[in-house]
Amino acid sequence: MRRLHYHLVDVFTDRAFGGNPLAVITNGRGLPTETMQAVAKEFNLSETTFVLPPDDPRHDWRVRIFTPGSELPMAGHPTVGTSFVLAREHLVRRDSDETNIVLEEGVGPVPVRIEFKGGEPVFAEMSQPLPRFGPRLEDARAVAEMLSLDARDLDAELPLEVVSCGVPFLYVPLRSLDAARRARPRAELIERAAVDGVPPEVFVFTREVEHEGSTVHSRMFAPGLGITEDPATGAASGPLGCYLVQHGLVVCDSSAEIVSEQGIEMGRPSFVKIRIERSRENITAVKVGGQCHFMGEGFIEIP
Repeated sequence: MRRLHYHLVDVFTDRAFGGNPLAVITNGRGLPTETMQAVAKEFNLSETTFVLPPDDPRHDWRVRIFTPGSELPMAGHPTVGTSFVLAREHLVRRDSDETNIVLEEGVGPVPVRIEFKGGEPVFAEMSQPLPRFGPRLEDARAVAEMLSLDARDLDAELPLEVVSCGVPFLYVPLRSLDAARRARPRAELIERAAVDGVPPEVFVFTREVEHEGSTVHSRMFAPGLGITEDPATGAASGPLGCYLVQHGLVVCDSSAEIVSEQGIEMGRPSFVKIRIERSRENITAVKVGGQCHFMGEGFIEIP
């Protein structure tokens, strides 16, 4: 019998029962892939991570990320939350105010910056790959039906576009907060549309917000991954920031700071901080970060 040490943390929040919960297994070395997948299914959270020794000794750790149904090449809240746990457990170097680490994920090395206050981690920010735009969908009515909405609920001035910073998402701009609240994913229609480079992960947003200081109000649906709705999606937040900059929805001369509020409809409010850097017309850096709240730790026994 083997005992796996897990840590539970709420990501993209500063309080308990907010944000996106994450389980981090800090002693995952030697586990076969099928066991990692079974453990992730047992926790049944949107993601579970396993910390392993790095393949490259210049990096700090290798991290594998699993949903209840499959492994992901990269994900935002697992990267931020795992970095927080590693810092909290003294498994990475802890400089006085800030430290930088590199995690190995399926997309390659992922730099993470961790801020400390009073010797404890208070904020983590990951760097994401530069964006890739496209394809676009032209049938607004079909996309609206995927979300149980009317085509009039979509913002016709903006494209229905796939954007990826490592993981692709379909971005659907909505006209109002009311439309965002009414959105209900229809899994069979989402799966049917997932062809020719269109992913089955749908990210909706509106510029109407609930909380002062937020830039957009967001929701993410991924029924194909076993996630009906995600309370905070870091991997989708980087491309969201790129979409907003690319289409002139936020001012970005050399840099822009964006806050995406998400998870509110689920009762788990999350606040994802996005930084986009640009030189002339080219996006040069994509960064996503947030706070975390430690919830507890324990052990799971496996055969």
